[in-house]
Amino acid sequence: MLLSRIVCTAIVLLGLCTASSRAEEFSFARLQYGVSVFDDWPRWQADWPEAETHFTKGLDRLTLIDVASSGVVMQLDSDSVFDYPWIYAVEVGSLSLNKDEIGNLREYLLRGGFLMVDDFHGPYEWENFERVMRLVFPDRTIQELGNSAEPFHVLYDLSSREQIPGIRALMNNRTWEKGGRFPHWRGILDDNGRVMVAINFNQDIGDAWEHADDARYPATLTSQAYRLGVNYVVYAMTH
Repeated sequence: MLLSRIVCTAIVLLGLCTASSRAEEFSFARLQYGVSVFDDWPRWQADWPEAETHFTKGLDRLTLIDVASSGVVMQLDSDSVFDYPWIYAVEVGSLSLNKDEIGNLREYLLRGGFLMVDDFHGPYEWENFERVMRLVFPDRTIQELGNSAEPFHVLYDLSSREQIPGIRALMNNRTWEKGGRFPHWRGILDDNGRVMVAINFNQDIGDAWEHADDARYPATLTSQAYRLGVNYVVYAMTH
């Protein structure tokens, strides 16, 4: 696929094929995972599909990446997971994976895949997410990503960042929920120091994407959410 895209890109200049005939480089892949017996709705669907609809339009506008017009929902027990360089997972305070899914996620990440985690808050949700990730990588620690971390400087310089809240919290004059007052940008690294998992804790970047056209949501926070997402995608596709 990569070779055909390079060849087609070259002959576009000769007028022998059109840009629209090129294979799309990026599809927004959302992780679908099992529903807890304590949940009354599938939490992996939070902000779906508006978040990806808005974000992919921005990604297409702000970069030269060939972006698919619609996102995909994928499961870790399918080999199709290896077709996507970047996966987005939300509400991971309720994340639950079986043995096969854990093994596939580990292989996906070690092969060079990238997982962006978003929209979970407070100590109880962190405890569940950390437990699952220990099953995926029992020998790797979750680290704080400092301001100099490479994903914050791939395209946009994001040395300075604010907590990105959900719209319901904002409507209640808060930037936090479920006791998660302080934002964290954390990660799991491979043996070469590459970020494999980008963890946005006590934040809701998907809400900022979903409500990009809502006057109630601050434009400055939406802009930061777009820049952060673009940086993660570009980083995933170039590392």
